[in-house]
Amino acid sequence: MGSRISQRASRVSIIKLALLAGCALGAAGTAQAQDATAQDQAAENDAVAADEIVVTGFRQSLEAAINLKRNSVGAIDAIVAEDIAKFPDQNLAESLQRIPGISISRDAGEGRAITVRGLSSQFTRVRVNGLETVATSTDGASANRDRAFDFNVFASELFSSIVVHKTAEASLDEGSLGAVVDLNTGNPLAAKAGFTAVGSAVVSYNDLSEYAGPRLAGLLSWRNDSGTFGVSLSAAYQKTQVLELGNNTVRWAQARFDSVNGAPCFTTSATNLTAVRNAGGVYTTGRSAACDQAALSFHPRIPRYGEVQHDRERLGITGSIQFAPSDATKFSIDALYSNFNSDRRERWGEVLFRSNERSIDVINPVYDSNNNMISGTFNDAWVRTEHYLRKSTTEFYQVGGTWDQDVSDSFRFTLLGGLSKSAADIPVETTVVFDDRDAQGYSYDYTDMKRPKLTFGTSVTDPAVFQLAEIRDRPSEIENRFKTAQLRTEWDVAEGFTVKAGAMWRRFNFDTIAFTRDTAVCGNGGVDRVLGTITCSASNVFGPSAIYGFPVNSTLSEMFNLGNAGQPAGNTNSWLVPNLGATTAFTKLYQRPLALDAGNNRGVQETTKGGYLQVDAKGELLGLEYALNAGIRYVKTDQSSYGLVGTVEATIERSYSDWLPSANIALFPTDNVIIRAAAAEVITRPTLGSLTPGGSADGFNFRVNSGNPFLEPFRATNYDLAIEWYFAPQALFSVAGFIKNVDSFTQTAAITEATFAQTGLPVSVLNPSSPAALNPALLTQPIWTLTTPVNGTGAKLKGVEVALQLPFSVFAEGFISNFGILANATYIDSNADFIVQGPATVPGGALVNITRSAALANVSRYSYNGTFYYDDGKFSARVMGTYRSRWHEGASGTGNILEGFGSQFNLDASIRYKVTEWLEVSLEGNNLTDTYRYRFTDFDADRNYENNHFGRTFFLGARFKY
Repeated sequence: MGSRISQRASRVSIIKLALLAGCALGAAGTAQAQDATAQDQAAENDAVAADEIVVTGFRQSLEAAINLKRNSVGAIDAIVAEDIAKFPDQNLAESLQRIPGISISRDAGEGRAITVRGLSSQFTRVRVNGLETVATSTDGASANRDRAFDFNVFASELFSSIVVHKTAEASLDEGSLGAVVDLNTGNPLAAKAGFTAVGSAVVSYNDLSEYAGPRLAGLLSWRNDSGTFGVSLSAAYQKTQVLELGNNTVRWAQARFDSVNGAPCFTTSATNLTAVRNAGGVYTTGRSAACDQAALSFHPRIPRYGEVQHDRERLGITGSIQFAPSDATKFSIDALYSNFNSDRRERWGEVLFRSNERSIDVINPVYDSNNNMISGTFNDAWVRTEHYLRKSTTEFYQVGGTWDQDVSDSFRFTLLGGLSKSAADIPVETTVVFDDRDAQGYSYDYTDMKRPKLTFGTSVTDPAVFQLAEIRDRPSEIENRFKTAQLRTEWDVAEGFTVKAGAMWRRFNFDTIAFTRDTAVCGNGGVDRVLGTITCSASNVFGPSAIYGFPVNSTLSEMFNLGNAGQPAGNTNSWLVPNLGATTAFTKLYQRPLALDAGNNRGVQETTKGGYLQVDAKGELLGLEYALNAGIRYVKTDQSSYGLVGTVEATIERSYSDWLPSANIALFPTDNVIIRAAAAEVITRPTLGSLTPGGSADGFNFRVNSGNPFLEPFRATNYDLAIEWYFAPQALFSVAGFIKNVDSFTQTAAITEATFAQTGLPVSVLNPSSPAALNPALLTQPIWTLTTPVNGTGAKLKGVEVALQLPFSVFAEGFISNFGILANATYIDSNADFIVQGPATVPGGALVNITRSAALANVSRYSYNGTFYYDDGKFSARVMGTYRSRWHEGASGTGNILEGFGSQFNLDASIRYKVTEWLEVSLEGNNLTDTYRYRFTDFDADRNYENNHFGRTFFLGARFKY
């Protein structure tokens, strides 16, 4: 072994910092963890090298993380807890965004999902203590039916480290085009002998909701003097309330209006110019330029302001038992439990243009250069206010065990097994609607696309103008179950040459079931559908005398006052909304029978089995030191999926196999420079919700979506090259380049101008309150769009990451030496062809399929983040900023092309002071600039989808350690 490699081995003593924080990759059984564990005892007896600096706190965590990276063969990045139960950030996703190449998406102001090197969360595998897992939860729109991991389910205090594997290895679980992320809980045998107790109490305060809630965490750990037995138990609890204030359009659309500036757009025949008011008639293209321009332009479907209130309660518990009867044997049992309760309440004041444009008169419309009707006044508008409540509970548990055994000095194995279950239960998802369907003088102005002015011409604070027109409730359940068993072996054939082999079996089950109690109060005339106490008007009756719901009074309603939502002067800021308690009791909503939501009764069982063979080597070649691993992984996937096709449940089975070669090499031209290169064949299996047969029907937008059980996995070839310069203790400058050649990328194929009968679905799958269910004539018209995911063409992604970790001790002494900088930047260039539905080219015509070349979904071209810190062991402070440029999420709808989010910048800060060796106080602030989240519904036209903000959150607390 060369001299520099020996010197590098002696420096591994610093990794003990990571082990003491519990960051050894424990149950994951990875090469990095095993190497660190094997060398730990020898390193403990080494003298501290002259260039090593003893540090604590935040700088200690940075040092531990940088040494994990330095001593890996593949490309990894790590984040290590500063101390037991003391993670650097309040949220795991928000910590991950500080790693080069990682961006995050937020829900209710919290980091929720990650994007690694331009690939979204569905392309990232997450393991908890070595077991792959999916944490089911609900986001702003629906429950997770993807493979993505929801980081907001868990409290950060439960974890001791995160390790991100950016390159593949044969011994590393497959399933990722982006990265494998290891989340690791405590390691009691690495703690000090005796009893350890840690506790923290924090008060969080959000300045928009003006709510103060508790955040409590604690850990108890014990290890015997001989280091053969250890146990630990940790728990964390948090309760928060966050307000989301802003505006929303629910996309933009094209449609034909009743009249424009007084000129009727419909006639009784092509030659008779007598206007037909509000319904029926014939529209003739070319007869009125004003009508055609309005029909071909885009207008907001449901322009509205409102408030979304997020009430969240999070409880997490971890436990670990470790027994090492000898130096050759260790047994570990790890368990994790999380319970995440979330209530989401929405109150909106809006106009329902969607599907009702035929009755609406347009006055003084204004258009911009992107063909948007950005302002106008509207008569006979369908004014709506709604009150929505969803109650959800996500429960997660995982139990895993490992047996690490040294059979001899040269042969060892790890046997790993475990199971996890994640369930999201939504017992209540209720909406009650008030309508005024012939309002006069409504106007909107989207000259400022992010901050429109919405003005109601009629009184929206008078109960007499409204009717209770619609009730909805959509309870559902989603469950993910995971089981695994793995055997990993290692044989040191010779010095610097190790053969690794292993086998694995995994089974993943995804099941979802949903129901509906939805109904419109009135159909097309006759007795109402809810209580049978009123006689409804026919659908073609229009005006103040029309009866389409129950009369509203002060008992059924409540006043809503909009706070600071970024609205301009002159906006309508107060309106009545349904009182949910009173209206659900009046309509007996929860006593209505449940009807099966056929499109969401489906599931997938996926069984994978296979093995790997890998060779690890290190030594010298032509005077150049190297370390490498190379191998191949085989995996066979057996898939069984079921769903309702029509009224019959269908089950479809299939199997496929993959051989996945990979190689990583690290070259050491000097003591402080590492050159890394990697190449691998990788796969990600399709989105779970896309693999089921059958489909769901949208009777509001005349769209039917079906799954495709025969989707192929995403397959890609990845190439990586990096140079790392460790130019001083705790310091690093690195540049990494990467290329991902994706052979196949799932696309959505669409067929337009079909009738509902051609979909093969029964009418019972339609939402009872949708226009299609209320008006059977729409079922026979060729206005339906059929969509299904298909195996698309390939795509290419390439990028560069630049990172700097610079403690000022490199060039200064004394006070200045306690400062430092962490900074990184990522540039990504990607391209794929998306088959999307573009605008109609004739008034009232079908949407036109087009091919749009763009960046891959969820890819920001630029992302940056930086941390400026001070840490003297007693007092520490950090200021952290993150930025990512705009990105799209893929296909939109209603003729819009690629919807996504505008650029975002977030600023956080924290200060900590160690009062004594056992007491520390802290003050932290998240989202200090109160950044708005802007979402667009068309990448080119930049049409507003929503623009919301969540306020600043502050944390004041204390931490105790014994």
